[in-house]
Amino acid sequence: MSQAPSGSVRSYRDLVVWQRSMTLVVAAYRLAAKLPKDELYGLTSQIRRAATSVPANIAEGQGRRSTGEFLQFLGIANGSLLELETHLLAAERLDMLGPADLDETLRMTGEVGRMLAGLKQALRDRKPRAHH
Repeated sequence: MSQAPSGSVRSYRDLVVWQRSMTLVVAAYRLAAKLPKDELYGLTSQIRRAATSVPANIAEGQGRRSTGEFLQFLGIANGSLLELETHLLAAERLDMLGPADLDETLRMTGEVGRMLAGLKQALRDRKPRAHH
């Protein structure tokens, strides 16, 4: 899925960062499925929740009325992204996942993080400044 014609954004689904974060959800769910069954209510659940929170917050923020609210939700999405990374790294330290399992997913989290930062900066640059 690509951007809408002429780069316009009609829906959160047109945002490349949302598209990439949905791909990240799939990767995170696949990794979570490799965890021991006794982790279903532990790290497995936390990984899934953090992963789905990223695109969900991007979508919710894009649907809000103000740029300020969108920025707030992008911040929440970034926090969930960092939480996801932390859960994955914890699973690695606990020998539940190996470095080879994580390489591609951690590359994806880095990419989504950079895209979130870029979108936040573009929104800040576009946002009208308050006059004092």
